[in-house]
Amino acid sequence: MDFDDQLRRFFGTGDLETLSPAALAGGIEQMRVAFGLETDKAHRFAMWTILHMLGEAPDLDVAFKDPADRDAARNFMDLLDKSGG
Repeated sequence: MDFDDQLRRFFGTGDLETLSPAALAGGIEQMRVAFGLETDKAHRFAMWTILHMLGEAPDLDVAFKDPADRDAARNFMDLLDKSGG
């Protein structure tokens, strides 16, 4: 699941800077719905990371049933913080 493909799928563009606030909100809503319906763990994690970077990710205990997945998400958040992202 490629990052740019995800952006195009949910937002219609690879450049979020070009979106209006309404278009960004609509893409986030679509991604949140798809996240809730997704059963593939890797796809769910990929969507969660984008939602997290947009400040719209569900809490870890809601997003991931598996403790290992929650740990992976915490590691991602730590790496993102350390990188200044």
